[in-house]
Amino acid sequence: MSRRLIRSLIVAALALGSVAYVRASAPPAAASSPVLQRFLALPDPPPISVRALRHLEARNDHFDSSAWMDVWTEADRASGFRYRIVAEGGSAYIRNRVFLPTLEAERKFWASPDPERAALSLDNYVIEDSGEQKDGLARLTVKPRRKEMLLVDGSIFLRPADGDLVRLEGRLARTPSMWTRRVEIVRSFQRIAGIRVPVEVESVATLFIAGRSTFRMTYEYEIVNGVSIKADASAKIEARSGI
Repeated sequence: MSRRLIRSLIVAALALGSVAYVRASAPPAAASSPVLQRFLALPDPPPISVRALRHLEARNDHFDSSAWMDVWTEADRASGFRYRIVAEGGSAYIRNRVFLPTLEAERKFWASPDPERAALSLDNYVIEDSGEQKDGLARLTVKPRRKEMLLVDGSIFLRPADGDLVRLEGRLARTPSMWTRRVEIVRSFQRIAGIRVPVEVESVATLFIAGRSTFRMTYEYEIVNGVSIKADASAKIEARSGI
């Protein structure tokens, strides 16, 4: 498999994992749009401790290569980010060169002294209201103030009534290399136990030679900030791995 393909998949995965927990920050009075004001004014406590089962999958059609992995992940401010692989299949190369670096990138992000560089804030973005969409969500365009790989040029979709974040879509503000044409990102969020957390993240990286590479990660939460979330995660692991 091409090294450029692996780099593409890693970049797509790192972009997802490194900014999995998006935190809005800015004085609401600084925003001109009412729905943006509601978004910025929402109580947005960060996740203090989480435990979740994640399912990772990646594929490149050009090389007919794919892989998947189920991982228990835990994180808290005292001990940082930990993970334990419980089931996996497909390309060992993708699992070792894409999935594991993704998990390691999140471990480093939890230990980062400057997480605000990836925040959805007026310090990092120019945000403008684009009106309500057909699905009833309010769409706001987000334009990065800097060309950084952790920032996204695209749109956020909010619930108009309270301004809560439902989805973020766009492309990375900076591509990682001359061989990568673009990296498209989609992140979906929910509030669980009052905390906004990612529930699904996807990316598509397009290379000059290797073509289209996809990456997807889903989350099934067991604990968020000490609150137990009921989920039959073990049964899903057994079904996917054929146990």
